[in-house]
Amino acid sequence: MRTAGAAVVADGRSRLADYVTLAKPRLNLLVVGSTLAGFAMGHGAMSDVGLVLGMVGGTALVAGGASAFNQVIERRTDALMRRTRLRPMADNRISARDALIYAALLSGLGLVVLAALVNPLSSAVALATLVSYAAIYTPLKLRSSFATVIGAIPGALPPVIGWAAATNTLSREAWILFGILFLWQLPHFLAIAWMYKDDYARAGFPMLPVIDPDGRSTVRHSVFYAAALLPLSLAPTLVGMTTPWYFVAALVLTLAFLGLTLRFAQTRAMADARRVFFGSILYLPVLWVLMIAGRT
Repeated sequence: MRTAGAAVVADGRSRLADYVTLAKPRLNLLVVGSTLAGFAMGHGAMSDVGLVLGMVGGTALVAGGASAFNQVIERRTDALMRRTRLRPMADNRISARDALIYAALLSGLGLVVLAALVNPLSSAVALATLVSYAAIYTPLKLRSSFATVIGAIPGALPPVIGWAAATNTLSREAWILFGILFLWQLPHFLAIAWMYKDDYARAGFPMLPVIDPDGRSTVRHSVFYAAALLPLSLAPTLVGMTTPWYFVAALVLTLAFLGLTLRFAQTRAMADARRVFFGSILYLPVLWVLMIAGRT
């Protein structure tokens, strides 16, 4: 009896872990962090615990629901890729029906939390994020390499959610934050696509490195978007959001990131793709911290 009971407990814990994995909580820390950055840049009241918890919790729930929808849609292609084949859906540990219910519950609850505890505008932006990610970007991935650009749209909306939560507006400052995150994502995801191009090819995803085997177009795009990020990363100072010292710090940081993409363009080596990837992971939180510290 004790052994059977232990097995039931272990199975329950494993199933719970699968549902947690379905929501991609570690990946969505970046979503929540970017939402908080937008809130801080909008001079939101961090002392308003209910507002902040509502924004963070609602955003995290919607992001988790979007991730779950994504894994339901991609369960067959995920099963073909080495890095995703053990995901709960790809490994058939959760049924599509149960996962869809879970995704809908997470997303719906998150939207309600945002509307009730924050404001309807932040909930509307979160809904746009959810729909563009799950209903547009995810199906498009199997059809076109341009899906990476489309996917950067929902990926860039979290700071807009935060700005809407703080100001109840979608002013030009919100779209500057959107643009920074939009452009940052493209070298980041092109580096991932280069690192896992064989996996993507095996699953039938026409990612740019898959349809561009020699990598010339991939590295050109990476450099182009990193170069475009340079002036936009400086824009917060130019519109009065931040102090001049942020301008200097952001200039140095973004030039360093651009340098990583230029090195990748020269070599097209896997090691340099990894440097772009890890550099991008470091770049964004550092830029947010610099921006918040230098806000006017």
